[in-house]
Parts: sequence; structure tokens; C-alpha cells
Amino acid sequence: MTNKQQNRPPGSEYEGKAFTFQQIHESVYMAVGTGNLVVASNGAIVINDDDVLVVDSHISPASAWALREEMKEITDKPLRYVVNTHFHFDHCHGNQIYGPDVEIISHEFTRDMIVAGESNKGKTYTTMMAGLPQTISDLKAQVSATTDQAERAELERQLQIQQNYAVSADSVEPTPPTITLTDQLSLFRGGREIRMIHLGRAHTGGDVVVHLPGERIVITGDLIVDGTPYMGDGYLTEWIGTLDNLRELDFDVILPGHGQPLHGKSQIDNLQAYISDLLSKITDAHATGTPAEDAAQSIDMMAHAGNFPGIVEVGVSPAAVERAYELFDQGN
Repeated sequence: MTNKQQNRPPGSEYEGKAFTFQQIHESVYMAVGTGNLVVASNGAIVINDDDVLVVDSHISPASAWALREEMKEITDKPLRYVVNTHFHFDHCHGNQIYGPDVEIISHEFTRDMIVAGESNKGKTYTTMMAGLPQTISDLKAQVSATTDQAERAELERQLQIQQNYAVSADSVEPTPPTITLTDQLSLFRGGREIRMIHLGRAHTGGDVVVHLPGERIVITGDLIVDGTPYMGDGYLTEWIGTLDNLRELDFDVILPGHGQPLHGKSQIDNLQAYISDLLSKITDAHATGTPAEDAAQSIDMMAHAGNFPGIVEVGVSPAAVERAYELFDQGN
């Protein structure tokens, strides 16, 4: 069945559901994309006594709209708060769909970056969006080439999803948060405390985690994810210390910006070990004058594959090495 709610933003035509809602606590859910609509990041839904707080607005107005519509299945309470964990487009480009009755909360750095246009023209955005036209072109070619009806139907579905995203991305008007914090801000909604905390620079200069101390849950954005995080805007020399600060919080469950929920604090140890090793190897490459691209191809992180199954070959993201070199050259 085609999703047909009215007043929908561009690029929001999709089949079935855009999200699944994983219940983490009686009134806390993690929203994970199904693949029927490009949403990119996870979200979190915190249902309070009288209202709802959502963490991250996803990659487009269409994806934010879809979450707001579909979460009516789990609550009829009004959405009043949205938290942007950082400025990357896959976590904040749905902001524009919210009216004046919704407060959007972030670190002051995140607001500054969105106001400056860095969410939709900075290096992270341009790097990650660069392949979209080719993806669409390739899918069109595959649709034309296949003679298998089932394969054609699936390729056409994938093509429609990517074309929808292209339309939605074109409709983005980066919308900055309305409330900012420097170190910490707490909301008290009924019997629940919701803490927005900046633990230090890591994935970006303005990462915010949402801590629910009563439920022992922390929602981390991309400070820590189910896998190795993108590091193209990161602060590798500070990330380990920021993770130490995360460890000091009382929680049992991490809801990451990508991937599945994480239980306990072992992923903190795993990521710290990975970053420490990576930073050492990038430092050595920089010291010997190895170009960033060459260093990225040769750095071997296979020793960490047991903790990060996504590591399947030698080499790391050039964006991580280039970012580290940039900071080294700045004396950071």
C-alpha cells in the first residue's frame, strides 16, 4: 500500500513503512529505517507524560515527515522537542518541517555550522552526495539491461527510492536549532529528566548526547555507533578523552546514530583502542611525509576486525586521514 498522507514534502512517496520502532523502554523507542525511504540515520523517540522528544531529524524533510507520521502508531502525544546531535545533514536536514510549537535543541557549534551552510555544502555533504547521480544513472542502466521481471521490479524500486531522495534533497532549506547549549541542558518532563550533554569534541566540534538517567539510556548520535564512525570532521586526538567522559555516565544501553542498540560499555573500549591505533599510524605516516591518500590505502586495521566486522581489508577512509593531517598541520 502506498503511503498517502496529505501535506507531504517533496520526495516522500514510498511503499510500506519508512521506519521500524524498536522499544527500548516502556516509553523510549529507537527508530530505524526500513530502506523504503532514504532516512540515513537512526532516530530516538522519548514519550513523556504530556509530549514527545525526538532525537535527530534525519536526512531530509521527507524522512522527518515520515517519522512524525509513523510515530502516531505508538503515541498520540504532540511532538514538542527535537535534538540535533550534530550538524551533519543526515541528522538535521528534516528540521524545516517543524513549526513554531517545536523547539529544536543542539550545541551552539551545531547551530553555527548550520547557519554557515556547512550542513549542505561542507566537505562531508559534498563527499557523501557526490555519488548520488551516478547511483541513479547506474540503476537506470541496470533496469534497461535486465530481462528478469523480478530483478527489474527490484531495480525499479531501488531507482524510485534514490530518485525520491534526490527530489527531497533539493527541497532542503537548512533550518537552525532554536535553543543551544554549551555544556549541559536538562529538561524535566513530568517525572522524567532528559539531559543534553556536550562531553567534548569527537565526531564533530559540537556532539551532544541525550542521557536518560532514570532509564539508564544514552542516545549518542555518531559519537559512538555500531561500527567504525565517519571521521572526516572529527577530532581524533580528543575523541578518546570524550569517550572517557561518556563512560562516566550511568547507562546500560546506547542508542547509536547508526546500527543497532549497544549494551554495556564494551564498545567504548573497542572504539578507543581502534582510534588509538589509527591515530598512531596516521601520525607515523604524517611524520614521514606520506601523502594522505597513500596512507589511507596502506594503513592496516585488520587487527580490529573482531570488534568491527565491517573491516574486511587493508585501508581506511581517506577522509579520516585527511582530517587528521589537517589538524596536525594546524598544530592540533
